[in-house]
Amino acid sequence: MEISARAAQLTPSLTLSIDSKAKAMKAEGIDVCGFGAGEPDFDTPEHIKAAAIAALESGFTKYTPSAGLPELRQAIAEKLEADNQIKYRPSQIVVSCGAKHSCYNAILATCQTGDEVLIPSPYWVSYPDMVRLAGAEPIIVPTTERNGWKMRASDFENAMTPRTKMLILNSPGNPTGAVYTREELEGIVEVAAEEDIYILSDEIYEKLVYDDVKHVSIASLSQEAYDLTITVNGFSKAYAMTGWRLGYMAASEAVAKAVDNIQSHSTSHPCSFAQKGAVAALKGDQQPLADMRDEFNMRRNYMYDRITKIPNITAVKPLGAFYVLVNISQLGLSSQNFADRLLSKANVAVIPGIAFGDDRTVRLSYATSIDIIKKGLDRFQDFCRTL
Repeated sequence: MEISARAAQLTPSLTLSIDSKAKAMKAEGIDVCGFGAGEPDFDTPEHIKAAAIAALESGFTKYTPSAGLPELRQAIAEKLEADNQIKYRPSQIVVSCGAKHSCYNAILATCQTGDEVLIPSPYWVSYPDMVRLAGAEPIIVPTTERNGWKMRASDFENAMTPRTKMLILNSPGNPTGAVYTREELEGIVEVAAEEDIYILSDEIYEKLVYDDVKHVSIASLSQEAYDLTITVNGFSKAYAMTGWRLGYMAASEAVAKAVDNIQSHSTSHPCSFAQKGAVAALKGDQQPLADMRDEFNMRRNYMYDRITKIPNITAVKPLGAFYVLVNISQLGLSSQNFADRLLSKANVAVIPGIAFGDDRTVRLSYATSIDIIKKGLDRFQDFCRTL
C-alpha cells in the first residue's frame, strides 16, 4: 500500500523528535535540562478551568456551530476591537482547534496549486508543510541577525513573483522572539497592496511582549491592510491553554465563510466545553497572564545575559514570545549535530535551527523554571567551551 504524494512530501517534526528523545532519557532517570518547550510551564488559570468544568457538569457536551459558539465569537470580536483596534463582526470570525488549525484552514481557503507563499526564515516549523498540503509552494525569504531576524519590505518585494498569493508573518515570532514595529509593518503592507497579496498574520504570542514594546496588528493599519489580512490568534500561549486546542481567525466575510465550510467537513467544530473556558479567559481576570509575562521577562533577561557572555556565540535579545535564538555558526557544527551532541554529552535539549530553516542557530525556550535554566545554561556554557 502506498501513501499519498501529499503525505510523503512532509518532513517529520524535529521539535517533536528532540522532545521525545529527551523524555526517553528522563524516563531512564537521566537529569535532562529541557529547553525545547513550546508551551508555558504554568497551569491554566483556575477561573478558566472552572468555567469548563461547570459546562461539563451542566451537560454542555453536544455539537456547537462549526465556526464556534456565538458568545465566544462575540467575545473575540470585542477583544480584537479593544486590544487590537480592529473591527470584525462575529460572522468574520471562525474558532478552530488551535491557532495552528486556524493557520492551516486559512491557507487551504486561499491557496492552491501554482500559488507561492512567502515565509520569512527562521520560521515556525509547520508553515512550509501547511503550504505544501494546500498544493502551493513555500518560498523561503532568509532574514539576518543584523536586521533582528525580521524581513524588510525590500526583501518582500525582491521575493515576490506573479505567482505570490500570500505572505505568512509571525509577530511576535517563534523561534526568534522578533516583534515588528508599526513602520516595518506599514512597509510590508505597501508591498502587499501593490499585487493584492494576502497576509496571514499569526499573532499567537501578542500578549507576551517585553521592554515596553507594543504589539501592532497588521489589519489595524489601514483599510487596505484590513482587506488583505487574515488575523490568527488563540488561547494556548497567553492563557497556558495549549492542550485545550482553541484558536481563531478573523478575515473578510468571504474568507471566513470558506474557512467555516472547510471546518464543517473536517473537525465539525472546536470542543464545546473548552469554548466556555475560552469565554472565561477573555472576559475574566487577566492578572494571571500579567504574572506569567513578568516571570517570563525575568527568565528572558537572565538567559540572554548568560548566553551573550559565552564566547563565539551571539543572540538578538527577544522582544516577545519565550525563546532565545542562538547563533552557533562560529562553533563549526551544524545545528542538528550541535543539538545531538549537546543532548548526549551535556544532557541539555535544544531545538536545532534547521527545523526553522536556519542551520546557523539553535532555539532555547525559557518556558521552564529558573532553576532548570540556571543548571542548563551552566552545562550549555561548559559544552560550548569544549568546541
